[in-house]
Amino acid sequence: MKEDTGYWYAVYTKPRWEKKVASLLEAKGIEYYCPLNKVVKQWSDRKKTVLEPLFKSYVFVRVEEKQKWELMKISGILNFVNYLGKPAKIRNSEIETVRKFLNEFESVDVVENSTPVNTIVKIRKGVLMNYQGILLEVSGNKASVKIESMGLQLTAVFDKTNIEILDGKKK
Repeated sequence: MKEDTGYWYAVYTKPRWEKKVASLLEAKGIEYYCPLNKVVKQWSDRKKTVLEPLFKSYVFVRVEEKQKWELMKISGILNFVNYLGKPAKIRNSEIETVRKFLNEFESVDVVENSTPVNTIVKIRKGVLMNYQGILLEVSGNKASVKIESMGLQLTAVFDKTNIEILDGKKK
């Protein structure tokens, strides 16, 4: 894996084409990340664990600035996710946070963020130890943590005693 070359971008894909686009990117030697979530599917006669894309119709791609428009030639890619009229650049640390989140937790839910920002917290144990995020909700053992610049909320079940409120700060 190349380090610190190019930026991460999110691209929109055709519906249900995330894995196909990932295969096409791999065949072209382009660095990508298509986060997959383990989900248990129930059929009438059985249960099966399947890997589904965490972000529907999105794949993250890491390319040099000058090469980003070449991605539009790949079948299944519709457009870039834009911010202020330009393809949004995503920090490597945010991609790594999603990777860690998926390695630590199973059955992660993604919800568009419409909840107001609450208290800044720090995770005390596990892979996300010392990670600071925004606590959106605690219900039983379920906690919602927001990754700011992606405008999404990743939700996972973990022991709420692993959360430390940072001096009662509000974002």
